[in-house]
Amino acid sequence: MVQASGVRIGWAQLPNRVRAAVADVLGAPVTAAVSQPGGFSPGTADRVVTADGRRAFVKAVGLELNPRSPALHRAEAGVVGALPPGLPIPALLGAYDDGDWVALVFEDVDGRHPHTPWRDDEVAAALEALRTLAVPASGLPSLLAETTEDFAGWRALAADPPAALDPWAAAHLDLLMKLADRGHAALAGDTLVHADVRADNLLVRPDGSVVVVDWPWACLGPSWFDTLTLVLNIRLYGGVIGDEVIDGDPAELTGCIAGLAGMFTDRARRPAPPGLPTVRRFQQDQADVLLAWLRERLSGS
Repeated sequence: MVQASGVRIGWAQLPNRVRAAVADVLGAPVTAAVSQPGGFSPGTADRVVTADGRRAFVKAVGLELNPRSPALHRAEAGVVGALPPGLPIPALLGAYDDGDWVALVFEDVDGRHPHTPWRDDEVAAALEALRTLAVPASGLPSLLAETTEDFAGWRALAADPPAALDPWAAAHLDLLMKLADRGHAALAGDTLVHADVRADNLLVRPDGSVVVVDWPWACLGPSWFDTLTLVLNIRLYGGVIGDEVIDGDPAELTGCIAGLAGMFTDRARRPAPPGLPTVRRFQQDQADVLLAWLRERLSGS
C-alpha cells in the first residue's frame, strides 16, 4: 500500500528570502526544523523552533517544484483566514507570497497522525472532529461545481478505456455513469467541507481529540461528504467502521462512491505530476477500495 507522500525538500533548501520571511512572522530566526512525513507536496513541511523558543509549523513551496502547488498554498491561506473561530483547525500565524514561493506559518499542533490500521478510539475522535466542522459557511467554492469534471471520470474511461480497467467496471460503464451523475447531483450544499479527509491530514492530540489540517480544497457541500471520505480512508488502511456513520441518503451515497471511483480510476492512469511520484499509485489504491465498496452496496452485502 502506497502511503500519501511527496518527495519533499527540507528547511535548509528553502531560498534565503523565504526563511527570512518566516523569521519575520515568528519574530526570531529559526534555529531548528524537523521535516514532517505525509501529504502530497514536494515542498517543505517542518516543525520549527525559533531562537527564543517559539514553536510553529511551516509549509512552503515554489513554482520550480510543482507549478500548481503554490496556488494551493494561497488557497489554503485564504480559507483558514476566513473560517470561524473555535473549529478544530490550526491557527494561521502568517504567510509569505512573492509570486513564486508561498510559505504558510501555522501554530504547531502537539499531535501525531492517527495509527494505521485505524484504532477504534481514533476513529471516534475523527468522527467527532468532523461533526464539529460541519457548520454552515459561505464565500467558498461549491463542491458541486468543483467536481463536475471529476465525476465525469467514467465517461472519460468509456471513451478511452485503458487495458488494465477492472473487468467488472468495464462491463458496467453505463451503470457507473448513471450512478456517478446521481452522486454528483447530491453534492450541493452549504456546509463547510474539507474535501480531503484522510489520515495524513489529521492530527491526534495527547488528549485524544483530532485536529484537521491542510485546507486548500475547502468548499461548500453536503454535511456527510467528509465522513464518507474518512470511511474511505479507514477502508483503505484498515479499521472497523460501518456505512451507518454516514448520515446521507443511501442512493446518493452509492452514487458518490461511484463518482469518486471513476475520478480516481481516471486520474491514476495519467502521468505523475512533478515532485509527486507516488500520487498515481495512491489514487489507484483508493479507486480499488471504492470499486469494491460500491459492489458491496449494489449487492446488498
